[in-house]
This record gives sequence, structure tokens and C-alpha cells, in this order.
Amino acid sequence: MPTAVVTGANSGIGFAFAQLLIRKGYSVTAVDVNVGDNIKSLGCATAQVDVSSPDSIAAFKSNYGFGSLDLLLNIAGVSVPHDKDALSAVSHDTLTKVFGVNTFGPLLLTQALLPNLLLSKTPKLGVMSSRMGSIADNSSGGSYSYRASKAAVNAIFKSLAVDLRGKGVTVVIMHPGITRTGMTAGMDGIESAAGPEEVAEKLHGVLENKGLEETGRFWHRDDYELEW
Repeated sequence: MPTAVVTGANSGIGFAFAQLLIRKGYSVTAVDVNVGDNIKSLGCATAQVDVSSPDSIAAFKSNYGFGSLDLLLNIAGVSVPHDKDALSAVSHDTLTKVFGVNTFGPLLLTQALLPNLLLSKTPKLGVMSSRMGSIADNSSGGSYSYRASKAAVNAIFKSLAVDLRGKGVTVVIMHPGITRTGMTAGMDGIESAAGPEEVAEKLHGVLENKGLEETGRFWHRDDYELEW
């Protein structure tokens, strides 16, 4: 049975991804800072992990042990209201919070679980980025902490792809498109908006289709490559 760790699994795309992987026969460990009703309903192994805390990551690694890990999905993410992320308002505290979850967390969790991934015959590593992290695509400005955190995680996972290619690890950087979740209030009227279940299904297809020849590239949920 293939194994997976999914962060952000108590809600939104993370929860939908955990459900999908369980249906597909994975042994899933669902991780979130909040172990609420959703994550408990999955019926799989769960763990309370704050990915912005190195101590929390270290404790999770210790509990997870030394078994093989086939798929690590770094889905957990945060944003702040647009008015709090504008040039006139963004603060050190906001930057620290957003980078802690969106950027530092995925790297440090991957670092901790890398020995497990390297035991797999077909290891894959995914991270949820955003088109807002594309520098070439930025025509509207603003969202300073969120944009920067996603641009930085893109750079980190590109480096991981280079460093881990020789070890057989495929790295997939994902953009979910406009998704109706708790982070995106007011998106219901947008025609291209999709529910978390549809997004997870499409991104799983992207993950399944990518191998080492495509490692470290930035993919839309509709399986086309995005600009850096």
C-alpha cells in the first residue's frame, strides 16, 4: 500500500486531497495545526503539526518513525486580508506568519521526512504554490507577504528538484487555480472557480503524470506550465 503525508488536511484542498488518496488506496497520515471534525472523519492516521514550528515538525518526524514515504504533499497555507497585506499595512509580524507556514514549513517538513521519501521506489514531493508567486505574471501588485511567500517556495522547491533528481525524487509545484475555500471568500460567482474536490482530483492527475523529466516545474491544475 502506498503511503502519503498531507498537510493542511483539516479543510479545503488538503482535506479533499486526503479523502482522494484514501479512496485510491493510500495509507494517509493527515496533518494539520487544527485536528478538527473534518480530519477526524477521514479514518486515517492524524497528527497535530504546526508547520511553522521546527519543534512541532521534529516531534512529528519522531512519531512518524522510519517507514517509507511515497508522497509528501505540502498543502497547508495561510493568507491575510488584502488590506493587511498592502504596501501601507504589511508588517514584520504578517511576513513572519505567512512565510512561516507557506515557505519555511514546506522546506523544513521535507527536510525532516526526506529519509522516509528516499526509501520509496517512486518518491514524489508536492507543494501548493500559487500563480500569485509568479513574478512574470504579476500585473496587479499588492499582496506582499503572500506573493513573496509563494515566489520563495517556488525557488526552494526548484532547488529541491535539482538536488533530489539524482536520488529519484520527482518534485511537483502546483497552482490550484481559483478555489472556493475558507481562504477565498467571495469566489462563488467567478465562473472559473472550482470546489476543493475538483481541484484535488485535477492536481492528483498532474502529480500522477509527472516524472523526473518534468521535475521542478510549475503546473496549473489544468496541466499546463506556468511562468516563474
